[in-house]
Amino acid sequence: YDSKDKHICTSENCKEGYLGIDIGSTSTNFVVIDDENQVIDYIYTKTKGRPKEVVIENLEILKERLGKDFKFKGIATTGSGREFIGKLVNADFIVNEITAQAEGAIDVYEDVDTIFEIGGQDSKYISIEDKLIKDFEMNKICAAGTGAFIEEQIKKIGISLEEFGDIALAGDNPCDLGDRCTVFIEGNIGKAIAQNESIENISAGLAYSIVKNYLTRVVGNRKIGEKILLQGGIAHNQAVVNAF
Repeated sequence: YDSKDKHICTSENCKEGYLGIDIGSTSTNFVVIDDENQVIDYIYTKTKGRPKEVVIENLEILKERLGKDFKFKGIATTGSGREFIGKLVNADFIVNEITAQAEGAIDVYEDVDTIFEIGGQDSKYISIEDKLIKDFEMNKICAAGTGAFIEEQIKKIGISLEEFGDIALAGDNPCDLGDRCTVFIEGNIGKAIAQNESIENISAGLAYSIVKNYLTRVVGNRKIGEKILLQGGIAHNQAVVNAF
């Protein structure tokens, strides 16, 4: 969802706020909030391997929408490009992704105790106790549990990312593509295509593979609590949510 044509705040009182920039490998998010943590404006866009250019371009869009009199009272950055972009925009805070995701989750659901996060290039598990991070883990090498891997694989079966969720949900007998590394899953997809398996069942199998890979290789034997929040772009994919 690209919000470049959206401006949430219509009040004349929106003259100042705080800017947060989450600069990831796949997407970049800009959010402006007021003193009551209400969203004034936001932009979600693709990083496209050009973090500096994307930030500069979209900051100009934000400033234009907010008006020349709007004042940023503070700026924070997070995400994989947080240090680089933090220096570029002279950020007041540069926050690591684990802390930012935990704080964001707690702000939305005070009793959250587990965070599953699957991003474009990496994935994370965070355990929370009494609103504090108790444990966390990130995928170390394997990319099979990430959004970029899904995008890569669905090209081979000729569907778009927007179609993937609905097509996978239509599968009635998901293919077992395994939960090992990218090479093995990729090979199993090729084998399923050669065996004339339906696109629906291959897609459904891929959704399960992403989930099984994440639970096996990132979460492992760590504690899964009662209130789980799924974060990252993959949370918008209903097939993956259902697979969980």
